Amino acid sequence: MLKIVTDSASDLPEEIINRYGLHVIPTPVVIDDVDYLDGKTIKTKEFYHILDDTSRNVRTYHINPAMFEDAFRPYAERGDSVLYLCFSTGIAGTFNAANIARTNILEDHPDFDLTIFDTKCASAGFGLLVRKLLIMQEHGASKELLLEAAEFYRAHIHHVVTVNTLAYLIKGGRLSKFKGNIAETLDMKPILIIDANGSLQVLKTVRGRKKSLKTLVDYAAEHSAEPEKQLFSLCHGEDEEAIHTLTEMVEERLHPAEIMISVVGCAIGAHTGRGIAAVCFLDASEEKYRKYLD
Repeated sequence: MLKIVTDSASDLPEEIINRYGLHVIPTPVVIDDVDYLDGKTIKTKEFYHILDDTSRNVRTYHINPAMFEDAFRPYAERGDSVLYLCFSTGIAGTFNAANIARTNILEDHPDFDLTIFDTKCASAGFGLLVRKLLIMQEHGASKELLLEAAEFYRAHIHHVVTVNTLAYLIKGGRLSKFKGNIAETLDMKPILIIDANGSLQVLKTVRGRKKSLKTLVDYAAEHSAEPEKQLFSLCHGEDEEAIHTLTEMVEERLHPAEIMISVVGCAIGAHTGRGIAAVCFLDASEEKYRKYLD
């Protein structure tokens, strides 16, 4: 039996995880030197409440080989096949750690069929890719077809992202303190994309929160293909006002077939803060997979 497995950086809504019985390997997050597991031993509401308190020390580290071994070994022992859909290597070292675990397990279970796929996606875009493959598997798609589709979605999913504060990008070294403080004073908001290598890049900066959210929708309108046939994936960092505004804008401008809304978990939220918001979508038609999606 083929099992699809992912990690918590996919930020899938709980109802999707429960519907498919999806195994989500949690990302570790360290709060004041105490280890927690993203989505398992700490939930987003509590996490962002802690993150808002600048006196608290919050950091993450990627899932290590031992954690992957613990997650994968039961499948090897049962003789299951596994397709692990992995957080982008452009952002974290998860892919390499998973491969080390695979090598270790193969010493004991040389016939274990484990495929590790680098999605080059994050959060809502990552979740979008995972959900598409779950739907296809539910409708009878073979492993070969799922891998082909994974390549397709990896190549055609766009992420466009903004944050409400630059403090976390400065803290993480993605933005210099000097430039960041000037930008904060001017209420400048970065518009970020994930490039073909799965790395975050600054597309432009705009002034003000409302303009930044509108810019996300403008980008989606310019780059999406057949938006009225698409599942759009939106996410937010426990910011109900932002996601309400963003959802309304996407519905009015693009009329998507469906919208999936998720909350950004600890794996990414620790590096962006509460105000992150993103729109994820496809720039190509899905017609060749339609029979497995409807």
